[in-house]
Amino acid sequence: MRAPPPTPACPVCGAVDTRPLMCVDGRAYWSCPVCEARFLDPAQRPDPMTEAAQYRLHSNDPDDPRYRAFLGRLAGPLMARLAPGASGLDYGCGPGPALAEMLREAGHTVALYDPLFQPDPAPLSQTHDFVTCTETAEHFHAPADEFARLSRLVRPGGWLAVMTCFQTDDARFANWHYRKDSTHVVFYREATLRHVAARLGWSCEVPRKDVALMRRPAAAAP
Repeated sequence: MRAPPPTPACPVCGAVDTRPLMCVDGRAYWSCPVCEARFLDPAQRPDPMTEAAQYRLHSNDPDDPRYRAFLGRLAGPLMARLAPGASGLDYGCGPGPALAEMLREAGHTVALYDPLFQPDPAPLSQTHDFVTCTETAEHFHAPADEFARLSRLVRPGGWLAVMTCFQTDDARFANWHYRKDSTHVVFYREATLRHVAARLGWSCEVPRKDVALMRRPAAAAP
């Protein structure tokens, strides 16, 4: 008799007591009882070529008013908290860095990084007043490592702004449009991102659904 596959640890928090969630469309999903993440079985994650082909199908036109309105759900709350002329990084900016353009129009400086479309690693050797991560975290194969990297890019008192569609209802998971994107491999609840922030020792605000603003503590006064 073939042994059952091993239970994967949660890629967000590392918990080992994850539970089967469901199998749908030939893919197995798991849930974490600690941080409440849902995730695709690691053995079924897409390969880089498949991911790249899917990403190139996305239409993220910086001049599309509907896309700008969508990104405004994060940009508005973030800009309300930034000092004038802040400098930041759009991490996972994709082929059409519309969010960076919106922030630049508001007087901020924004560097770009994307492993496929803006692969220059120079911004990753610097720290920033803010780092944005929009529609990117759901693609992370190793989210714990990615959030640790992102935390190192934020200056004391700075912000990590994350936007991803929150998973809220397991009963609707099978038919959820977000799950059906084959490059989406981890799904966060509000509680998941609050857990990430707490593990870093950061605060976390959720100004609206699908947006989390994590703040690194300011440096102690000398």
